[in-house]
Amino acid sequence: MKTMKSFDLTGKKAFITGGAKGIGKSAALAFAEAGADVAIVDTDTESAEQTVKEVKALGVNSIYVETDITNPNQVDAMMETILKEFKTIDIAFNNAGICINEKAEDMSYENWKKVLDVNLTGIFLTARAAGRVMIKNRKGCIINTASMSGHIVNVPQPQCAYNASKAGVILLTKSLAVEWAPYNVRVNSISPGYIGTKMTLSATQWIPTWESLTPVKRMGRPEELTAALIYLAGDGASFTTGSDIVIDGAFTCV
Repeated sequence: MKTMKSFDLTGKKAFITGGAKGIGKSAALAFAEAGADVAIVDTDTESAEQTVKEVKALGVNSIYVETDITNPNQVDAMMETILKEFKTIDIAFNNAGICINEKAEDMSYENWKKVLDVNLTGIFLTARAAGRVMIKNRKGCIINTASMSGHIVNVPQPQCAYNASKAGVILLTKSLAVEWAPYNVRVNSISPGYIGTKMTLSATQWIPTWESLTPVKRMGRPEELTAALIYLAGDGASFTTGSDIVIDGAFTCV
């Protein structure tokens, strides 16, 4: 069916930052199932190498590229490695992120900078690296992981740096979408709500509150984001750029 071809990524080349675990790993497996070769960009070597094995088991090519995405030189080297293996890049999923829960009045400059460096500057650097290739090719798809925290202020945890960084990702996404539209390079973001990953599941003291405030009364699962990612990565989203898809169990609706 022609409709299903819109979700077919056969032959496409992708990279995923923060691809070793959680949302990134689910995306890697989903992209692979749809036919894409996937580069896993992360600093967790053990987890990344396991993810590469699982991706390869689905019949596509996969490599691990250890990269500190806050370091421009390492990001440039990352892209060189990916291009050497894949020859091109069609899909960039800039997903890596961190959260430090500290009250604003107590937060150190170092921790503020760390969150902004990973969550916002890191996404800019990896998006720019992908964009440079895609502009030359006059095609490509970039997806950034923002958050519902870029739309609302979470409670009860204090996380001003995280919220600010994710709001920045949403507007960075829109800015790049407008700048790169003439080159047929699409840039979109997803804004997950509370998703059951290692980062969120470790905050056991807050989970009951989060679930009670979510209309569906539970946290999401990483695989519940993959349908949106496959849509954004595929040809069926050819008119979708500058969009932010909120996937939060209706948390931001109330």
